[in-house]
Amino acid sequence: MQDDGRGDLLAYLRDGRAALVWKLEGLAELDVRRPLTPTGTNLLGLVKHLAHVEAGYLGGALGRPFPDLPWPPRADDADLWARADEPREAVLDLYRRAQEHAEATVAALPPGAVGEVPWWPPGRRRATVHHLLVRVLTDTQRHAGQADVLREGLDGAAGLLPGTSSLAEEDPGRRAAYRDRLEAVARDAARRAGGRV
Repeated sequence: MQDDGRGDLLAYLRDGRAALVWKLEGLAELDVRRPLTPTGTNLLGLVKHLAHVEAGYLGGALGRPFPDLPWPPRADDADLWARADEPREAVLDLYRRAQEHAEATVAALPPGAVGEVPWWPPGRRRATVHHLLVRVLTDTQRHAGQADVLREGLDGAAGLLPGTSSLAEEDPGRRAAYRDRLEAVARDAARRAGGRV
C-alpha cells in the first residue's frame, strides 16, 4: 500500500478496535450483554454493531460483500445486541473476520475508488474508499469511547488499553481525591450561576 494516508487511518482504526475489544475482557457474561444506558447500549452490542459497520461500509458498499452477513440489520436493532444463543466468542470472531475483510478491501482498492452505500438516501449514495474508511474510523473511535465510559461504570477499569492507561493519575486514592475536587468545583460553579446544587 502506497503512502496515501490509508496507513495512518488504519493504524488509528486498529487502536480503536483494540480498545473496544479490551473493554469486554474479564467481565461476566451478564455485564457484557446487559443494557447500561436507557437506550440499551451494551458492550457486546457495540462490538457486533461495528462488525456490521465494517462489513457494510468496507465490504458490501465497495462491491466486496462480506459472506453471510445481511446489511442493514433486518429488524429490532439486531446489530446492537447479541442473542442469548450467540456466544461472546462468536461475536468477537465476527468482528475479527469483518476487520480482516475490511482491511483486504482497503488494500485492494485505491482511496479514490467509488462505491455505493445502498442505505443512504438516493442521490447521496456514492462515496470513495477514503470517505468510507474515515467514516468507519470515526464510528469505531466513538463507540470505543462509549465502551470506555460503560466499563468504568461497571468496575472502574479505565484507560486506553492494558498497560496504556492514558490517565494522568493512577493511584486510586489520588484519583478519588481528584474526582472529589472536581465535584466541589462543579457545585461551586453551579452556586455562582444560581443553578441547582
